[in-house]
Amino acid sequence: MHMARSFLSLSSRRVPGRPRVCRSVVATTLTALLVTAVSGALTNAEPIGRDGVPLEKVVIFTSGVGYFQHGGEVAGDTTVQLDFQTDEINDLLKSMVVQDLSGGASAPTVSYASRDPITKTLGSFAIDLTDDPSMGTLLGRLRGEQVELQAASPVTGTILGVETRLVPSSDDRPPVEKEYITVLADDGLRTLPLESVTRIKLVDAELQKELEKALAVLATAHDNDKKQVTIRFPGVGTRDVRIGYVQEMPLWKTSYRLVLDDNNQAFLQGWAIVENTTDHDWENVDLTLVSGRPISFVMDLYQPLYVPRPEVQPEVYASLLPQVYGQDMLAREQEFLGRKATQELLARSGPQADAMAMDGAMAGGGYGGRGGMPPPAAPGMSSGLAFGRGRQKLSMSEAAAATQSLADGGELGELFRYAITEPVTLARQQSAMLPIVSGPAEVEKLAVYDEQVLAKHPLSGVRLKNTTGLSLMQGPLTVFEADAYAGDARIEDLPPESSRLMTYAVDLNIEVAPRHEPTPELLTGVKLAKGTLIETRKLARKKVYDVRNSGDETVSLLVEHPLEAAWTLTAPAEPAETTRDRYRFLVEAEPGEPTSLTVAEEQVVHRSFAITNFNDDAIAVYIRAKEVSPAVKEALSKVVEKKQVIAKLTRERENREQEIAAISEEQSRIRDNMGRLDRNSDLYTRYVQKFDEQETRIEDLREEIAERVEQEQTAQAELDAYIATLEIE
Repeated sequence: MHMARSFLSLSSRRVPGRPRVCRSVVATTLTALLVTAVSGALTNAEPIGRDGVPLEKVVIFTSGVGYFQHGGEVAGDTTVQLDFQTDEINDLLKSMVVQDLSGGASAPTVSYASRDPITKTLGSFAIDLTDDPSMGTLLGRLRGEQVELQAASPVTGTILGVETRLVPSSDDRPPVEKEYITVLADDGLRTLPLESVTRIKLVDAELQKELEKALAVLATAHDNDKKQVTIRFPGVGTRDVRIGYVQEMPLWKTSYRLVLDDNNQAFLQGWAIVENTTDHDWENVDLTLVSGRPISFVMDLYQPLYVPRPEVQPEVYASLLPQVYGQDMLAREQEFLGRKATQELLARSGPQADAMAMDGAMAGGGYGGRGGMPPPAAPGMSSGLAFGRGRQKLSMSEAAAATQSLADGGELGELFRYAITEPVTLARQQSAMLPIVSGPAEVEKLAVYDEQVLAKHPLSGVRLKNTTGLSLMQGPLTVFEADAYAGDARIEDLPPESSRLMTYAVDLNIEVAPRHEPTPELLTGVKLAKGTLIETRKLARKKVYDVRNSGDETVSLLVEHPLEAAWTLTAPAEPAETTRDRYRFLVEAEPGEPTSLTVAEEQVVHRSFAITNFNDDAIAVYIRAKEVSPAVKEALSKVVEKKQVIAKLTRERENREQEIAAISEEQSRIRDNMGRLDRNSDLYTRYVQKFDEQETRIEDLREEIAERVEQEQTAQAELDAYIATLEIE
């Protein structure tokens, strides 16, 4: 009726300049509007809750999310209310899909209570509680407000201030700080110790309400209760609606049981473990379990975001700031000219130069003008536009830096799903095991030996072939054999008609002893290439696995041997199986009969050596080797001959250098003796003559050394040139 009164009051007004409307037409229109208003009010009197659009479908992924779909019928203009936890709102805002399947009057709308940052909300009240103030600080912020203080001597007045004083202690302890409040009362200023005040009341009722609101905001900040999301479906008549959204969910898991018998027959049973961690019961929902890796992330859409904006002062204030001028007027003039050139560049170059100027200003910590003011804008361009362009360029750079590309992430597994045929009912905060596989399985019993897993014994296992027609997701598998528990295994993602090995126990009846057999290293060829000798060698290795079966039955044993890309398998000719990093060889281990498996491999390696680094003995090894070609031997022989020539010249030079050293030592002895002799003595004269002969010999030796050095250098150059031209296979 309130709406009807509004329409009546509106219709009774006369708008100047418009003709008067016939009262009967107005009455008819008002009657129709009144009926519509009353009908809408009755439709929206009680919003439909979660039961009105019940949960009908749940899809759980192995990536930590679940898709929830509600569906039902609504009549007229209807609102639906759903409850969610606060930390679920972000996923809801990111993923919610709302559909009016029969077509409403307009598109559905979703509303929810916004969550502003608590500090921003608290800062909007007249009393600021953002920093958790003490009582003294809070009263200090209320300076000028009237309060009633209940103390030994009650007082009513206006708060003048709060101060801290040092008050002497009653004993020898140091003085303590105490807060005092001073108010202006009718009888003058009154000062009371804050600790003596038992009650404080704000006289201003509006200010009291502001304080109560601020405290209510603080209370809601600690509230982890549910948040309501309201969905409005405008329209008329009965219609089908659907609401879908994604929420965080625990991963659904699988576990399997494999029952074996003596005839190689097996029974496979698989279960899906599902957990309802929501706050609502699932009643007869269509449940689908999907194994896949959809990309999912969390983005904070619930928290309001505010962009910091620059504070720009009006230009007129710039002239009011005190100016400080230096005495170097030339430098001031250059600064002005530089700023003017920047403005001209902005005017000529447009947005690109504008963004460059803004980047420079930001990098420099601000604008170049005095007093922190922005520089004057270029003609036809506002300073606000310049800042906006600079910000836009920065945001694009940040967005590009945040972009990441997805590279090879390894095995992601295939996407497959299990649709539970029967509707599922699962109470909130409860879990359930749902059967997904049940039927015969195709298996082959065997043992698997891997020295890196267990050096002495193999593991008992089976080769399981997936004949269920479904893709089996990875999970634990419990094996039962001879009506008893046999062990546990793990099953990886297994597509239909694929096979996997699974081991579940240690086979103590089989013992394996691996050993290495030494093999020689063989030289297979040598070639020469521009001063380098390249030899080819064949490396070989053998590993023998001695197997002994102490049991009563023949066991098919798979021996796993490391597969290395550099080594080539030579025996056995072919492995039974090959994985990414293992050979598998099949050995039939007969009871009481030792057997062995020999795995032989070879590797061809090439090694390079500088020929000049070889001595004659090393070269002689290659010359004698039968694997080296005659052409290579002949070339190496010439290298040896040339090296021998150089060695001979080197020895001759060194001999002469040694002779000079011996003569020099002898001359030192002669000089000492001559210093103690009479110059007219025969011995002194003989020393002089010998000294002259030695000097002549030294001169001859030095000439011979120089000649040998030149010959040695020439021979070395000839050797280097010869070696550099060698290209012989």
